Amino acid sequence: MPQIVVLGGGYGGVLTAKKLAKQLKKQPDTRITLIDRKPYHTLLTELHEVAAARVEEDSIKIDLKRIFSGFKNVDVVLDEIADIDFDSRQLHGEQGTYHYDYLVIGTGSKPTFFGIPGADQNAFTLWSYEDAIRLREHTQNCFREAVKVQNPHKRKQMLTFVVVGGGFTGVEMVGELAEYVQELCKEFRVEREEVSLYVVDMVNTILPILPEKLIRKAERRLGKLGVEIITGSKITEVKADGVVVGDQEIKSRTVVWTAGVEGSELAGSLDVEQKGRRRILTNDKLQVPAYENVYVVGDNIFYIPEGSQNPVPQMVENAEEAAPVIAHNIAADIRGLPKKSYLPTFHGTMVCIGSRYGVANVGLPGMMMKLSGWPAMAVKHLINMWYLFQVCGFNKVYHYALHEFIHVRHNRSFLGGHFAKRSPNFWLVPLRIFAGVMWLIEGSEKLGKMFDDPGRIFLIPAKTVDGTSGASVAAEGAQAAADAVSSASQTVEQTASALPVPHFIKSIVDWSMNLMFYGPHGDYTWLAYVFQGGMVAAEMLVGILLIVGLFTAPAAVVSVAMGVMVWVSGMASQDMLWYMAAGIALIGGSGSTLGFDYYVYPWLKRVWKKIPIVRRWYLYTD
Repeated sequence: MPQIVVLGGGYGGVLTAKKLAKQLKKQPDTRITLIDRKPYHTLLTELHEVAAARVEEDSIKIDLKRIFSGFKNVDVVLDEIADIDFDSRQLHGEQGTYHYDYLVIGTGSKPTFFGIPGADQNAFTLWSYEDAIRLREHTQNCFREAVKVQNPHKRKQMLTFVVVGGGFTGVEMVGELAEYVQELCKEFRVEREEVSLYVVDMVNTILPILPEKLIRKAERRLGKLGVEIITGSKITEVKADGVVVGDQEIKSRTVVWTAGVEGSELAGSLDVEQKGRRRILTNDKLQVPAYENVYVVGDNIFYIPEGSQNPVPQMVENAEEAAPVIAHNIAADIRGLPKKSYLPTFHGTMVCIGSRYGVANVGLPGMMMKLSGWPAMAVKHLINMWYLFQVCGFNKVYHYALHEFIHVRHNRSFLGGHFAKRSPNFWLVPLRIFAGVMWLIEGSEKLGKMFDDPGRIFLIPAKTVDGTSGASVAAEGAQAAADAVSSASQTVEQTASALPVPHFIKSIVDWSMNLMFYGPHGDYTWLAYVFQGGMVAAEMLVGILLIVGLFTAPAAVVSVAMGVMVWVSGMASQDMLWYMAAGIALIGGSGSTLGFDYYVYPWLKRVWKKIPIVRRWYLYTD
């Protein structure tokens, strides 16, 4: 029984394990074990959002067992691996020893301090979930304590923040921090001019791999946020109360280190050929040359593609492109099929500078687009959602949208606060009940007419001589139109004031009614009777559901749909406008307050999540 061990629950490890599980799902004798020291997968590229309190902390982590809950051939093990014996094919951890036939190393990387004195002891890092929480709490505490300090030098030191590193992580962190301190200044009554923000780097520019045009835009944006950029200056020491940059010392209690990464401790200790900063040399199949059953994914890869002079970059897209190649090659080896080479095609880079602005250079090789502002942020969010869809399907994409656009704080979204959920649902309860009562009255009155004369069709106008219907009805049709709009509107004069319908819509409606509801001699078909009964039943059902607050959102959608149907038929009076407007307002789900939705939806979610296909595709929103 082949044993495949994936070491590391980062971007590369998770994607490799998922793709292996899918490729080998018809081979139940093959087991895949993913080992990590933490029970969750961390979205490292979004750490700055939590560190600056833009989103909730649970938005950047996903439980590993939840990711693989739909795969019977994957086991998730929590352990700290201390050593790998390649000859005996064993991993030795604190909790046990694990045998493998195939091994995928994806232990990721960690910050490197380049031997700069005091950096590892005195600087904050941003390379884990815990780092983000620690930095967020520290920043808030700096403001909390600074307002109580009377010494201006100490106060200034506590309100000075320095980010070392002008790459993507550093720029994203300082941009997010610039927005965060604006809110903290309001909260603690601190003047914004008292706060100093720096991003420093020894190279001559920030974001050096971006085109010059985008670099200048990023610099201008940081300037507007009040960030001072210091480049071309060597960082020589990080102290407990500041950092030495070139020939000046910046006094600060908060120095955030984002200046570079190197391979993890385990990767650096392995007895395999390494290059760069603890990166493992691989061949074109992403195998370790000395051990062909050992593969490397993500930041641990050192591989120079054909035609390139540089090794593949340590970025998420490298992990996303390497994972399917490794999964294919392991599955191919098990089945005795040919392997394929790693030929990465990177689609560019992007960086957000705060929640509302970004720069991006994306596209295909030779066809890159330079984006800034709203389009760049949109691309970044779309790419994040695509990755999350691969990892945890609809469920995580839904929660990402909630965190980024709905449950936003201080309108910190590139969409502003236009989609933020700020109004409590209990304000909609009176409207919900009123709309429900009105629909119930409408349906009840029409039900009475059906009992009085079961053979009468009053919701569909009689076919006229020219074969049309809707707005061009005769007196009998006008009476039917009035019945459909409101039981109180029963005169031909009122039908004349029906809401106008565009000609092209009227033509489509007339065609469909001739097709379904009228016979060759102008008589009604059986579908007309079914439609009339269905409409009356729908009106009463929607009314009842809205009154009791059960399945409020679907009932509101049906309410809007019925209003639209009456309108396009040319029989809608002005009253129908408020039916449709009320339905739109209630789609948000006012039944969660003083309604049965408060009790029913949680129960349905628990039942729904237990269905195998739902768990398999993450079709739930908890």
